[in-house]
Amino acid sequence: MKMDSPKISKELPIRKFHDIFYEEDPELEMCKIIDSSFEDEVLDRVRLSNMVIKNCRFNHTDFRNIDITDVCFENCDLSNANLSKSSIHRVVFNNCKLLGADFTESRFGNVQFDHSVLNFVAFGNSKLEKVLFQEASLVSSDFYDCKFKKVEFPLCNLDRTNFEKTSLKGIDISSSTFGSLTVSLEDLKGCKVSEHQAIQFASLMGLIIKD
Repeated sequence: MKMDSPKISKELPIRKFHDIFYEEDPELEMCKIIDSSFEDEVLDRVRLSNMVIKNCRFNHTDFRNIDITDVCFENCDLSNANLSKSSIHRVVFNNCKLLGADFTESRFGNVQFDHSVLNFVAFGNSKLEKVLFQEASLVSSDFYDCKFKKVEFPLCNLDRTNFEKTSLKGIDISSSTFGSLTVSLEDLKGCKVSEHQAIQFASLMGLIIKD
């Protein structure tokens, strides 16, 4: 899948995330944030653009309605952060921890989650277009009633992931692993699975397979 990468300037000044409190609007752009801790804060309608954010912590921070464009997160912790109703475009999450984060009712475009932990993350009622989950852990994550367009899950852990009311037509999960999934037969139509996974689904449906 061809994706648009974040458009980030090569030369970026170093800033702290708390500098956002000194801006007229809750906005940060054209900078690099390293080793900042911004936990348990509340900021509505934040805008982040043209940035590199590295080794930062945003645990339990309320970022609802956030707009993130052309940003690379590296080794960051956003566990239990509220990013509901967000707009996220041309963004990379590389080796990040997003345990229990809330992305409900959000829009994603050209977003990569690379080698990241997204266990118990809520994506319900979101639209995802050109989104790559690369070797990500999505245990017990929730994609309830989502719209997928060009979404890929290579080498992911999808155990106990919920895809209820989300069509998986054209979605390839053949290289990923799971013990169980929550998905209806109707929404599973057209999903690309491995031979082993086909047997798993048959077993989950209560079929008895004989040689």
